[in-house]
Amino acid sequence: MSSATRPISSERERIPPGATVSADGVEYCVWAPDHRQLSVRVERPEGASELLPLEHRDDGYFFGHDERGRPGDRYWFVTADGQAKPDPASRFQPAGVHGPSECIDPQRYVWRTPPQRARWTGGAVYEVHVGAFTPEGTFRAAISRLDHLRDLGVAAIELMPVADFPGRWNWGYDGVALYAPAHAYGRPDDLRALVDAAHERGLGVILDVVYNHLGPDGNCLPHYGAEYFHPTRLTPWGKAFNFDGARSRPVRDLFVGNAIYWLEEFRIDGLRLDAVHAIEDQSPRHLTAEIAAAVHARGGFVITEDERNLASPFRGSEAGRIDAVWADDFHHQMRVALTGTREGYFASYTGTPSALAQTLREGWFYTGQPYPSGGGRARGEEAADLPPACFVHCIENHDQIGNRALGERLEQLVSPAAFRAASALLCLSPYTPLLFMGQEWAASTPFLFFTDHAGAPGRDVTEGRRREFADHWTAADNVPDPQVEETFRASKLRWPELEQRAHAAILKLYQECLRQRNAWLDRETAARGHWETGTLERAIVLRYHGKDGHDRLVVSALHGPTRLALADDPLTRPPPHRAWKLELDSDSSRYGASGSARQIVPEDVGGNDHPVLAHLKFDEPATVLLVAEQDK
Repeated sequence: MSSATRPISSERERIPPGATVSADGVEYCVWAPDHRQLSVRVERPEGASELLPLEHRDDGYFFGHDERGRPGDRYWFVTADGQAKPDPASRFQPAGVHGPSECIDPQRYVWRTPPQRARWTGGAVYEVHVGAFTPEGTFRAAISRLDHLRDLGVAAIELMPVADFPGRWNWGYDGVALYAPAHAYGRPDDLRALVDAAHERGLGVILDVVYNHLGPDGNCLPHYGAEYFHPTRLTPWGKAFNFDGARSRPVRDLFVGNAIYWLEEFRIDGLRLDAVHAIEDQSPRHLTAEIAAAVHARGGFVITEDERNLASPFRGSEAGRIDAVWADDFHHQMRVALTGTREGYFASYTGTPSALAQTLREGWFYTGQPYPSGGGRARGEEAADLPPACFVHCIENHDQIGNRALGERLEQLVSPAAFRAASALLCLSPYTPLLFMGQEWAASTPFLFFTDHAGAPGRDVTEGRRREFADHWTAADNVPDPQVEETFRASKLRWPELEQRAHAAILKLYQECLRQRNAWLDRETAARGHWETGTLERAIVLRYHGKDGHDRLVVSALHGPTRLALADDPLTRPPPHRAWKLELDSDSSRYGASGSARQIVPEDVGGNDHPVLAHLKFDEPATVLLVAEQDK
């Protein structure tokens, strides 16, 4: 054995996978069950190279300690036949996913904020693609826009996946280096600086992670062991991971450890687990629950993307419960209501006021009914007892924009009045609102699907994208090629738009809606039993019951014109000796509408001693907020 290595003692056998920097060198660890011999080739910053043998253990792990190792060393794991591959738990890939891994010391970064995690409260979340968020497309550049997000009133930013991917741009769902922040966005300390800066401004940070598959280019796990993957199961993206088969514990440890890694080394507050419906695991404890327990033990929270509308993950053991789920039924009902689209899964939604009200009442629409888009199978579970903070609602996100042929945002498909009405209803509902970057000013830029795969994977993406829209898109050849740089460049936000009157007006609406939300829509107000919802004529109504009659009424008419008799319905009738005051109107000229302020018509109803504001008239789609004030 080289003088630069020494055997692993019993107390060191549980070191994390990858390269762990310490005061006395670097520990290497990798699970490679298909190999009996493995070395690490270390390339020193000064140019020297050294091949160090690793110690093999019967369970398939290889270990080694490089006494001369230090941060900045680059390395490859080398098999007996001389093949060199990156570390599957690499902390950084400075030359991309096909290049050498780099030893990173997470202790070198000097944090400015204390190690306190933001709690999950149901405050507004702002989804960000780092590469398209700023012209520079880096972690450091994103810091310059955090004041904008703080002033907007969101509680947290959610970063689309940053695990390193092949090429120069990608949505992030083709990541292959689970532990390595994408080198296209900067170095690991640049991501730490972004998290640090967000925390300085009172913003939580959520990271989107993908544990259901790896991308098609640069995945080195098969090189280390076939047992990383299940022998028979497939996902829409390829082989499924071995989370419950023979020798699955090291595979589970790699992913659970990854969740812990983001929290401990980057101080991420919470994780959003992508497409957990595609993670098949028959273990007594599902991988998602195991990850949630590990995250909760460290003060973090877990959000899932799960198309099944399952309430049961919220009702497991305390440690393994999830905290929230992307509940897309609200988006789908809203999209059908505003655009009339019925393609694909939208055919399972009607978008009627009653359907939207039911979705708001439950958190999602499907609670066990037959789902037409799923062949008529039952979908969903009852969830009306769950806190509204458990449901993340949106009117657009990366999927719902980018999976359109031309990547149009909702604001580019509907009238400005309809977009303002939908925006206000989203922000003033009791559920967690998710905004996609640029939504708050009705950004003009699309968000297209983009990749930068080399060779056959790149050609497959281009052809697959065209085939996807060939049946229902008359000009499939005009679908932007995901592989072309301009497709990525076109998706970048144009921040100077904020200086234009129309965009600035929409921003004012979002700021005011979130100011209202943050001022009074606390956990108690949003709790079940403190509000109710229904319809009146063609409008959706949310009524919040405040203390001592301080009620608030949100009325959303997505299809004007309509005239509502507020006093005729118990849901909209003001409390005794109180009258409705108009607090916010999405159709106000303040927010870019051309008309004047809304007129609420006062009438003497039923001979009352106190006239009440009884009629609300909508000429255009709008959402209004009314506050019950003492009648004079």
